[in-house]
Amino acid sequence: MSTRQPVSRRALLRQSALGIGSLGLYNLLAENRLLGATGSPLEARQPHFAPRAKRVIFLFMHGGVSHVDTFDPKPRLKLDHGKPLPIKRELTFNEKAAGALLQSPWAFSQHGQSGTPVSELFPEVASCVDDMCVVRSMVGEGVDHGAAMLQLFTGTFSFTRPSIGSWTLYGLGTENQNLPGFITIKPTQWQGGDKLFGPSFLPGAYQGTAIGSSAMQVDDVLSEPIAHLAPRDVTTQEQQYELDLLRQMNARHAGDRRYDQNLEARIQAFELGFRMQLEAPEALDTAGESEATKKLYGLDEDVTRDFGWQCLMARRFAERGVRVVQCTHSGVEEKWDHHSDILRLHPLRAREVDKPIAGLIKDLKSRGMLDDTLVVWSGEFGRTPFSQGADGRDHNPYGFSMFMAGGGVKPGITYGATDEFGYHAIEDRMHIHDLHATILHLMGLDHERLTYHYGGRAFRLTDVAGVVADKILA
Repeated sequence: MSTRQPVSRRALLRQSALGIGSLGLYNLLAENRLLGATGSPLEARQPHFAPRAKRVIFLFMHGGVSHVDTFDPKPRLKLDHGKPLPIKRELTFNEKAAGALLQSPWAFSQHGQSGTPVSELFPEVASCVDDMCVVRSMVGEGVDHGAAMLQLFTGTFSFTRPSIGSWTLYGLGTENQNLPGFITIKPTQWQGGDKLFGPSFLPGAYQGTAIGSSAMQVDDVLSEPIAHLAPRDVTTQEQQYELDLLRQMNARHAGDRRYDQNLEARIQAFELGFRMQLEAPEALDTAGESEATKKLYGLDEDVTRDFGWQCLMARRFAERGVRVVQCTHSGVEEKWDHHSDILRLHPLRAREVDKPIAGLIKDLKSRGMLDDTLVVWSGEFGRTPFSQGADGRDHNPYGFSMFMAGGGVKPGITYGATDEFGYHAIEDRMHIHDLHATILHLMGLDHERLTYHYGGRAFRLTDVAGVVADKILA
């Protein structure tokens, strides 16, 4: 009887440090029927019904944009500027600093054939309103950034749950096996961190792939992935030898070991990294883009280059079959969190994103991609109609604005309304659960059927709530 002890795959990966060479393991195992499940969990799957959108690009404004200064004009604020709020004030982030009603210092005007009002902070986005659905009635529960961001991206602010990108990938798989199905560009490292693009209890294969972080400069982001994707001092033949060795060792004990979901997810990540050597460097290289395209996104200006690059990369990933792309407008601090000095800071932040956002919408439209690409723009909440201190606004999750474009959304409309102060959503309220249900619906997924059994019950992104906003569907 042999005394040789079998080597577990987990121990193998922990001890071997074979590096980039092991990244092809998953396909080799699948081809030789050595996995406990057939095929890749990332294979493209049929939706529940015909989708309106094939992919989602989520543009996240970290900190919370003031809706009453951008997409939700409130004449009552001008009329009652300086007066106390005449209705009950809800829980705020900084109750002691709450002040009087504060009118918007920026003028609103109507744009496009739809006549959608937009403030002067967003002149470029205003030129796209006939392709947009502006939602003025968003509602959440998170008063602080961390809770609000978790709810926006995962549906809950009190537990760790899978992100909407992970749920989408779980439901649909990916159209390109050489790139991740879910990419997040320059995500923030705090107030939720990797939970905002994590799979939680879903298999690890549905984890979002981060490119850089919000604190990094674009040039640093570009240098990092290329270095990791290109193995040093390892030939193709050596990589193949390492893969063959791993396959043989796994075959030795495959029949005696139960399928380890976490380990398989790691193996799948290695395999994806190996395949990314073929396509990721080209996808990240914008040298082939025309000067006109780069200018459209604002890559020729310092103030817009960062977010412009993110938006351009979102389009490049989208056209290569990446299912979900998140872009984050953030930095070493929340970009839009203006508890003070809003008169100076809101215009600065708007200039950083205005041209890139409009450039993305126009570029997608010119390439015939907007019809099946859903663009979502939002912060984690809005701002209060009353001041914080002399020249700021506090957090407001009780009624705020976001917009969607393309992907089966009815263009050139506004949906919902807040009260006359812009404080509470009062008409066609869209809770974050409703937003998630609507996004999944546009992707061809029934949010009530997209479930995963864990911990003794079936979970879903929208928990036990969520209603599709039929009025905004084209």
